[in-house]
Amino acid sequence: MQSPLYFISDVHLMLSRSDEELNRREKLYGLLDQIASTGGTVFFVGDLFDFYYEYPDVIPKTYFKLYAKVWALREKGIDVHFLVGNHDYWVMDFMTDKLMTYTHFGDFEFENNGKKFYITHGDGLLSWDYGYRFLKKIIRSKLFIGLFRWIHPTIGFQFARWVSKSGPEYDMDEMLTNKVRNELIDYAKLKVENGFDYIVSGHYHLGEMIEINKGKLAVLGDWFKTPRYAVFDGENFEMKNWDPK
Repeated sequence: MQSPLYFISDVHLMLSRSDEELNRREKLYGLLDQIASTGGTVFFVGDLFDFYYEYPDVIPKTYFKLYAKVWALREKGIDVHFLVGNHDYWVMDFMTDKLMTYTHFGDFEFENNGKKFYITHGDGLLSWDYGYRFLKKIIRSKLFIGLFRWIHPTIGFQFARWVSKSGPEYDMDEMLTNKVRNELIDYAKLKVENGFDYIVSGHYHLGEMIEINKGKLAVLGDWFKTPRYAVFDGENFEMKNWDPK
């Protein structure tokens, strides 16, 4: 696995093409261009898309430039890992066989330069999130996926625009943020005790690197306000803001 390792999560690329959305996309493309010039390995840790649903013969065309940027990385020999999130689980062969180098449908682990990584999108981790875990089983079931694919893509994508809850309204208040952070820390401590050096999570949009005994927990941030990513250069694991300038 080629270093540096770049971890990006919760970009939430929208189906819409507003000026704000296009500006946000260009920031991501700028980072991918930099990675193309430096080399390394890319990890999209879920919710790269705010909505992605792939039909046997249809993919969302609004993400065409992102597809091209990922393919350009692949052409340079840069591996791209895609861990599906709660907004972009419904992939088929275009994503798994043609675009991404590796697609992960659940948590995964690997070792690089003597450091052991545990990667999770993080949805459903919180002990009190019973409702979501129940919903997750339904919307990821073969029955639900099969029935949804009977809906015409135009109608399906319009429905996705209507139900989406991403963006500034996702922000949590301070009390809930602390509660989430503390539970994630407890989760990471168990992983460190079991031999992992670095735990990487998305979903919660915190954008924080937290010391866990001799390890670290990276809770990746979203790209709505301050674009942020984590990078491991073979020695150091850090959280960085992305400034295209």
